[in-house]
Formats: sequence, structure tokens, C-alpha cells
Amino acid sequence: MISGETLARLRPHFIFRRDTALKIRTRARAGLMSVLFALGFTLVATRLVTLGIIPTDVGAGPKWSQLSSAVHRPDIVDRQGRMLATDILAGSLFANPSRVTDPDTTVEQLAMVLKDIKPRALRKRLQGEGKFAWVARELTPRQQARVHELGLPGLDFVQEPHRVYPAGATASHVLGFVDVDNRGLAGIETYVDRTGGPSSNPTWGDEGPPPVRLSVDLSVQHAVHAELVGAMKRYKAKAAAGLVLDVHSGEIVALASLPDYDPNRRRQALDKNRFNRVTSGVYEMGSVFKVFTTAGALDSGVTSLDKGYDATHPLRVASFTINDFHAKRRWLSVPEIFIYSSNIGSAKMALDMGRKRHKEFLARLGLLGRMETEMGPTALPIVPKNWTRLNTITIAFGHGVSVTPLQLASAAATLVNGGHKIAPTFLARSREEARIQSKRVIKLQTSDLMRYLLRLNVQKGSGRRADIAGYRVGGKTGTAEKVVNGRYSRTAVMTSFLGMFPMDAPEYLVLVVLDEPQRVAETNGQATAGLNAAPTAGRIVERIGPMLGVTPVLERKRKQFDEHVRASY
Repeated sequence: MISGETLARLRPHFIFRRDTALKIRTRARAGLMSVLFALGFTLVATRLVTLGIIPTDVGAGPKWSQLSSAVHRPDIVDRQGRMLATDILAGSLFANPSRVTDPDTTVEQLAMVLKDIKPRALRKRLQGEGKFAWVARELTPRQQARVHELGLPGLDFVQEPHRVYPAGATASHVLGFVDVDNRGLAGIETYVDRTGGPSSNPTWGDEGPPPVRLSVDLSVQHAVHAELVGAMKRYKAKAAAGLVLDVHSGEIVALASLPDYDPNRRRQALDKNRFNRVTSGVYEMGSVFKVFTTAGALDSGVTSLDKGYDATHPLRVASFTINDFHAKRRWLSVPEIFIYSSNIGSAKMALDMGRKRHKEFLARLGLLGRMETEMGPTALPIVPKNWTRLNTITIAFGHGVSVTPLQLASAAATLVNGGHKIAPTFLARSREEARIQSKRVIKLQTSDLMRYLLRLNVQKGSGRRADIAGYRVGGKTGTAEKVVNGRYSRTAVMTSFLGMFPMDAPEYLVLVVLDEPQRVAETNGQATAGLNAAPTAGRIVERIGPMLGVTPVLERKRKQFDEHVRASY
């Protein structure tokens, strides 16, 4: 047995070894816990990566930069180089459904930030088994920041090209708009697609694709747009349209149709009332059409300025009676028929031409077929299937055939530019280039006579309210009754003014069309074109003349042109 004395001597040694073992065990446990914690943090970090907090590749699928199907488009600029359409980078939000931990919470929080998403449809996509789903495209920087602050797993952003239009609605029907993938849906944007402009591999460096340069002048476009907006309000019209055309180059310097839309908000374009009335609407243009009747009769040699027609009595054809709105009840010379807008006189001139020559002349001017432009084909004119004698009579004063305003303007340009048929264009083009491509369709003398008659109508006829001092405006008014429920309405009318300036050497054509202007106090309770469309065109000429470099002349020089035409004739 061990004595008590021996135990007393050994006790310190045992205590030391016991303490040492305890320390070793404690250190081992601490080391094990450290390893376990490190392993735990590693697993958590790995899980965060898989949940999409850190962007990664989707298995063997495409890179994030390849997810977007949007294309990069070239800039569109006006004739002066001012920006009309360009691309910017915008964030679009997508999800990897397999990494979304709580679809219900995700949808609920996103709906608080993104008002346009459809929660039920999005929840269904997020609960699917796929690895990619769009959540929202074309987010604003503020929306993108708010979504980022939510910190929701399984979501990420991709930067893709987004089309913006700095001028807003000002030139919407010329430019058109694009879809969510930046592909053209209307206007010149469709031309860009057809000519191979968009690219699926954009380079965001200093050098990109060359811009598409239009014939449109943004300053002139703004003036036309503003005056049409004012005319709609002033005359309480339901719609309006207008354009400015270079009669020698065929360039469309401005084109507006109201109601319009902001291409930055493409949903507005879905409104059926916001279509392009200049290229997609066909209308009976009324007395404006008499310019073609008169020109055809003069060009074919069946009449002249010193010839006249009996307008004493209405013209009766079968069960129809043709009368004059401002009846003089006497014999009228050709200039009087023009300035008094005589239906009877115009019909008799067309009858002198005959059905065949009358129809052929209108076809030669491009009024009976579809017209092609960079934006695509215009609407198809409505033309009689069987061209009868009655059709010749009614078409002579603007009823019985429906055309687009662009077709009418293009044909009218031929009457004042020396007789050359020039296809209209939305792209910048020189007058020399246009003349090479043009074709003479009427005699030079006919063009001179029409310029004289158009100027005379503004001086003494229904176009007087378009006469702007210094600009020698010429033109013709038209008031056409609209067809309502199969009958011509006496209250619903389409008014128009076809104007050119300066008439001694015409450069530009202005067309204004007002749909159902009302009888307001300013027009003394009337709704004819001379009281609404003509003064609107005059205001446009007054604004755009200086922009286009047309120098006003003194009043005494305005008479030189009239004297020259009379002398040469």
C-alpha cells in the first residue's frame, strides 16, 4: 500500500498532468469548432453564389451578355444633323427560377416597385423549372436601383440597347417606333430594318454605324406640328394632317398627323385614331382636285385661259344634279371657274377631255395607284371599277375617287415644278439627283399656266386668307362632304388647302387637311376650307419661310410674275 506521505508527494504531479490533458482537450475542441465554422461559412457563401447574389453562368447555357435579343440601331438625324432617334443602354431584369427561394415574396416585393408587371403571370414563370425568365424590360435607372436594394435572390440585370426619341411626338409618324427588342414596327424605323441597319452585336465605342439622314427639318416639323395642334383647337376639328414638300427634289421636309403619339411610349400607337393620315388614310379631297382637272384640260389642249363654259344652269346627269356652291349663274371663263371653284365648269372641262384622257392624265400623275416610299407603300386609292361618264363628272370636282394626302401633294408638285414627276422621299436628296430620276409628264407651258391660276386664286378667290405678305403664295381650297352611313353629310366635312410658294419660282408645297372642323365664331359660323385650312396654311408659310431661306419680296415685285405669265400666254 502507498503511504499517506507518498500520496502527498505525488498529488502535485497528478494535478499537473490532469490540467495539461484538460488544456489539450479544450484546444482540440476549439480547433474542431473553427473548422466546422469555416466549413459552414464556405457552404453559406457557396449557396449565396448559387442563389444568384453573385452573377454566374447558367450551367452550360449562354453568358448573361448573350441573353438579350435586342439589336443596336443607327441614329436617325434630320437634314441639319439634329438627333431624332438614338440608342442608350437600359437595364432589363431577369430571373433564374431555380434560384428564387420564395416566388410569392419575390413577386409581392417586385410589384411594389414595378407597376406594369402582371403578378399572376410572373409567379407562374418563377415557379417553373427553367433557368431563365424575363421579369421586366427597359427599366429606368431609379427602378433598377430600387430592385437592387430589395436584395432578392435569383434576380439579375442585363444591359441592352433601348431606343429613345428626343423630339417626342413632334415627328412620330415619320420616325415610327420599335418593339421591346429594338426592331422597327413603323415609319422610317422599318426602312432601317429593311436596309440592314440594326446589329445584334453592338459596339458602344466612339465609332458606330453611320446615321440615317432624313429630308425632314426638325424646325419646320415643329412649326407644322404646332400650327396643326392650334388649328385643331381653334376650329374644334377631330383630326388634322399636313406636310411640306420640296417640289424640285421631292424631299418631305415635314409631315404631321394628329392625333399622334409619343414613340417613347409605344403603347399610344395602338390607338386606332393615331394612324398616319398622310400616308395611310384615303379621302375624297373635294375642290382641291380641280387643279388636276384644269391642268389636264389645258395640257390636252381642249381648253385655254381665254375659253369659257356656261354655268348658268345646274348640270343634270341621270338622276343627279350638279350645282355650284357659290353659283354665279352665268358664263364663266377658265380662270373664273378656277377661282370661283365651279363644279359645273370643272365637270364640263373634264367631259371635253373625255373619260379615257381624263383617267389617263390622273394615272400619269400617280393618283390612281399605290405609291411607294421608304416607309413602305401608301394606302391604295379608291377608284371606280367602271369609269363611267358620271365618274368623270364627279371626279372632276373631287368626289368619287379617294387618295392619300401624300399622293395629292406629290401630283400637285408636278403642276408647278415645270412638269416633272418626282417620287417623294423621306431621305435627304439633292434637286439635281431628283431631276435625273424624274420624268416630264406635262408641258412646261401647262405648269406656267397653273402657277398663274393658283396665284390668282389666293389673290382673288377662296384662298385669300393664305396670302402672306412677301411670300407670293398660290393654292387651292377644298371642302368635301364626308360619307356618313352611306350618304354625303352636309355637316361632317373634310377641308384642305393645297398651297405653294413663292409662285414666281415655286420651291415648296404646303398641304393642310382638317377633319370635321366645326362652325365656330372665328369663321362666322361656317366650316369651309377658305376659313380654316387656308389661314392655317398661311400661318405655316409665315413661320417656315425664313427657316427654308425663302426671302420675302416687296409688294410691287409680286405683280411682276402675274404680268410675265399674262404676257407669255
